[in-house]
Amino acid sequence: MAESWDDLRIFLAVVRGESLSAAGRVLRMDPATVGRRVARLEQGLGAALFAKSPQGYGLTEAGARLVDHAEAAEQAFSLAAEAVRGHSEGLSGQIRIGAPDGSANFLLPQVCAQISDANPDLDLQIVALPRVMNLSRREVDLAITVSPPSAGRLLVQKVSDYHLHLAASEAYLARHGDITCLEDLRGHRITGYIPDMIFDKELDYLADLGLERVPLASNSVSVQFHWLRIGAALGVVHDFAMPAAPDLRHVLRDQVSLTRSFYLVRHAADRRLERLNRLAQLLQDGMRAELLRLEEQAAAVNP
Repeated sequence: MAESWDDLRIFLAVVRGESLSAAGRVLRMDPATVGRRVARLEQGLGAALFAKSPQGYGLTEAGARLVDHAEAAEQAFSLAAEAVRGHSEGLSGQIRIGAPDGSANFLLPQVCAQISDANPDLDLQIVALPRVMNLSRREVDLAITVSPPSAGRLLVQKVSDYHLHLAASEAYLARHGDITCLEDLRGHRITGYIPDMIFDKELDYLADLGLERVPLASNSVSVQFHWLRIGAALGVVHDFAMPAAPDLRHVLRDQVSLTRSFYLVRHAADRRLERLNRLAQLLQDGMRAELLRLEEQAAAVNP
């Protein structure tokens, strides 16, 4: 039996989703149909590709050997599709971008809206989750990260540095008085990440300040930001987010100033896909310009 690309496409979806139901959602296919197609592929190859367990569908030794070949076929199909479509001025199709929710909420919407304006046939999706995206499982096409990954076959490009400071609303500062030194922070209600849910060491801001207790904590930057905006606490905030809440003010600006970086990460096999190369460049240029604009705006009200 000659195995088709469609069989391999279904095989990869099960590998990445680790279940028939997860693969079915991605493929928009009934899980039972996915199961029948996998069984047909196994029959054609004369080998079991998956071992089912309570944890889901795990690869057998034969299945693990097939993965690289299936991904090579996936890459070849993508390149062939690009060649058939030819180069056009505008981007089209669907591209999914994964990002931590700070950039996903306060930076990427503006950048992606501008890209969409220039490419009306392009469908952009932002996946905002407080964890590292799994590019190997093709959860997303590109990912924004705050640390460069050190493992996997990935293409990593630094986008830009960005800055963070302690901040509180004018209402909070009016109620609680001046904060003149780090010691003063111990008498204030702090917002920050839930300590045991920090998924990247670069996000552990409060540990550097010696603040162990976080009375208002969330794994979401957006939730933390809204606590600051309503005057419930003070905490570390991205400078690029501050224009979204004009009454936020830097606190101890000269004593607490953090610098972090954004990286754009892609699967190394996608480096030959012109469509993704073009979008990656648009994202980098757009993020750099928007970061500069928003940080300058924040600095203007926090000299």
